[in-house]
Amino acid sequence: MGARKKISADKRKEALKSMYFAKLQNVPTSPRKMRLVADMVRGMEVNRALGVLKFSSKEASARVEKLLRSAIANWEQKNERKAENGELFITKIFVDGGATLKRMRPAPQGRGYRIRKRSNHVTLFVDTKSTNDKN
Repeated sequence: MGARKKISADKRKEALKSMYFAKLQNVPTSPRKMRLVADMVRGMEVNRALGVLKFSSKEASARVEKLLRSAIANWEQKNERKAENGELFITKIFVDGGATLKRMRPAPQGRGYRIRKRSNHVTLFVDTKSTNDKN
């Protein structure tokens, strides 16, 4: 690794130490379906978001709920205290496409239709409201 690239990587790692996030990778759901759930909770207070996810009928909401609980636990671990009610908010949540498994389905007259089994990666950031005002 070159010196310039190493310095840039070190800065990025240092910045991540002050952020509170959780990642969920290789979820076997299409990114489009996962984005519907991510859009429901973007910018919400975490307790309200947990309620929305708990009672959502979407299959992906259970995974995002578990991810949000993990992000809250990460915040509590780094700050060495429990999160108070109404203190934490979802600052960023985004869904990226993951690996796509390509399969073939038999079709009439000797042809084959391609099936794409998509996956995604979800990243969720939480932080306090006072920290958000500075940015």
